[in-house]
Amino acid sequence: MLLAAEKESAQVTDWAARIGWLVGLALFVALVYWLMREGWKWRGTLQGDLPELPTAPSEPGEATLTMSGRYHGSTTAGQWLDRIVAHGLGTRSRVELTLTDAGLDVVRPGATDFFVPLEALREARLDKGIAGKVLTEGGLLVVTWAHGERLIDSGFRSERAAEHNAWVDAINSMINKTETEGAR
Repeated sequence: MLLAAEKESAQVTDWAARIGWLVGLALFVALVYWLMREGWKWRGTLQGDLPELPTAPSEPGEATLTMSGRYHGSTTAGQWLDRIVAHGLGTRSRVELTLTDAGLDVVRPGATDFFVPLEALREARLDKGIAGKVLTEGGLLVVTWAHGERLIDSGFRSERAAEHNAWVDAINSMINKTETEGAR
């Protein structure tokens, strides 16, 4: 009886098996990461027909509104889970938005800046989510714009969420003003 108790209390560690499991787990994690990265690159390749992003004009005009915050990504309009990654549109970053009479200037430190001309703006609204980011109802400013043959939704969040309503009103009134002038 005493011999059986000694066998149970003795700890036997098979270090080779433990190290083998750790190496196997590390290789599995590396494989999953590599597959995710390849999927991201493949999505960019599939969206290769998207034209280059426009840049801000040399004289964009007087700033109507400015906002500091976060850029949460772009998706195909109306499909909040279909992320667009071509030309860096899928890269989340800090953002400085400036609305002028010429359009919307999106400056992203560490990522590709772009400009949405006034003629390309289609709508601004408050929403609760965009691919990979879900917030409370109305916590995200979503701007719909035309780029090439596609309509794109881009999601922004201000450091001061109370600013979102002013942005929605300003962008939509600029769009309505342009449509009214174009109909004349």
